[in-house]
Amino acid sequence: MFAKQQGGQPRFLWEGNMRTTRSLNKTLTLCAFGAALTFGAQMAAADKPLVGIVSIAATEANNVRYIKGAEAAAAELGWEVSVIDAAGSADQANSGIQNFAQRGAHAIIDMVFPFSSIGAGLDAAKSAGIPVVTWGGGLGSTVAATNGSGGPMAEPIVEMMAKEMGGKGSVLALTYRTGEVCRNREVVMDQILAQHPDIKVTKNEVRIPGYFEDGAQYANAWLTSHPAGSEPLAVWGCWDDPAIGAIGSLRAQGRDDVKVYGINGNAQALENIRGGHMTATAWQDSYSEGYNMVKMLDEIKKAGASWQPKAAEVPAVVVTKDSVEQFITDHPDAIK
Repeated sequence: MFAKQQGGQPRFLWEGNMRTTRSLNKTLTLCAFGAALTFGAQMAAADKPLVGIVSIAATEANNVRYIKGAEAAAAELGWEVSVIDAAGSADQANSGIQNFAQRGAHAIIDMVFPFSSIGAGLDAAKSAGIPVVTWGGGLGSTVAATNGSGGPMAEPIVEMMAKEMGGKGSVLALTYRTGEVCRNREVVMDQILAQHPDIKVTKNEVRIPGYFEDGAQYANAWLTSHPAGSEPLAVWGCWDDPAIGAIGSLRAQGRDDVKVYGINGNAQALENIRGGHMTATAWQDSYSEGYNMVKMLDEIKKAGASWQPKAAEVPAVVVTKDSVEQFITDHPDAIK
């Protein structure tokens, strides 16, 4: 009934056990090889200089473009990029910068949070000898460089709005004061509209997250007290998204008498300009800003103590119904 015994076992059982053992050894060898490859890849990644990015809203379109530009430049330099989304919280931004300092980052980028609100993070980076730069967070304290500053982006749009309103009427201004960029843009708006005392301004501050919904709700309330045909009317967003939220309310109420202005030039804003729902935006080339800043970080690291803090701004491009098609032809990635 059984084959000849081998070592006290039936031979077919013994041969089966041997095949199982060989298969197990092969599996173990492959697992060990895979583990070695994984460990090697992790070690290689760990050997790359780390650029830590702390974003105020990592899924917002302009933030996304900046991060992509930073990643492209980092790849060229052989650096690794890691992103922390602080979701509009200065406390989370400080924790994020401290986290990168503890990880021994090569450099850190603060996106939008003003340098005055990230003091704890800057102190941690300084103690670790890590340079910190900002996108729209301004120069000050130990910040080595900045770009994407808010004020210059707002000037052409607010001036256009005041002119197209004929220097009179009412504006709903959708603001955000936690971020340095929007604070600076609001200051510019105040300065320009102060020259037009017949333009009345209602300010409402939106949240991050929640800016689309807030823009829509504030617009609904504002439209109630500003009927069509009463005077020149406009909505201004300190960036595109709150204004796009307001557009939803305007369309729901059939209000085509209100001009809408944004800043940043994200894909939704460009599509709304194409469709005649938004009047104008100032396109911010945030991809180039992210790319340029990482390249500048390389200069900062090489210069060491001799580096002098500086701003390196990229000019805004105003996009209107008349120019949007040519703009998209010239910048096809902006609509993606």
